[in-house]
Amino acid sequence: MTTYDYITVDIIDRKGIITLNRPDKRNALHPGLISELIEILRLFVDDDKVKIIILKANGEAFSAGADLGYLQNLQHFSFDDNLADSGNLASLFELIYTHPKIIIAQIEGHALAGGCGLATICDFSFAIPGIKMGYTEVKIGFIPAIVMVFLLRKLSGNMARELLLSGQIISSEEALDIGLIHAIYSPDSISEKVNLYADTLCREVSSQAMATTKKMLAKIPGMSLKEGLSYAALCNAQARASEDCKKGIAAFLQKEKISW
Repeated sequence: MTTYDYITVDIIDRKGIITLNRPDKRNALHPGLISELIEILRLFVDDDKVKIIILKANGEAFSAGADLGYLQNLQHFSFDDNLADSGNLASLFELIYTHPKIIIAQIEGHALAGGCGLATICDFSFAIPGIKMGYTEVKIGFIPAIVMVFLLRKLSGNMARELLLSGQIISSEEALDIGLIHAIYSPDSISEKVNLYADTLCREVSSQAMATTKKMLAKIPGMSLKEGLSYAALCNAQARASEDCKKGIAAFLQKEKISW
């Protein structure tokens, strides 16, 4: 497997484990890290050895957002350069959101600004107690533009508005209360819990069904009721003809245990 400069990658028991590996920079986002994440996530799309993806980080922070040194360089970029750079982050977030495989964030350190966006855009996010999360861009005169597109689909309008406009930093406990993350586990148990959850999905859920359901979850919110129902009926009919559906129904009728 390719060696990366800013991430490490392992494949263990059908789990693709991506670890942000810039602990000295608090895993801050910059073009190199973003490009490597995009590359490995694209490779995982067609990798039959990977069914579930886990995203985590080395060091004390999950990700502190944009790299400060890179932010200084942005002041010398042209508008076209900045547009291209913003497009790279948008591409990463879109890839995570629409990826055919489930992506789980294992958050064991602070996740701020773009780092918070990276953590919370995943399908499932599990954190340890007491970490800090927030979209803090407005506090330095910047805007949480890319993550906004996805956060508005995840939280109520009022809650998303408060977090995005105020730059408020919240704890993992508060993030759990508002539905920003899915569960909190102790530092000693989070790796075991995340791996157990991933293993359960690997064993009990069809890859085809997960991929189609995730695709629908991304597309339907932008459709009218009529468009959504038409699209859902199309997906339903296509799913009935899939090999996984045939296998699943046969096993159910024969009262056999399915192992995916």
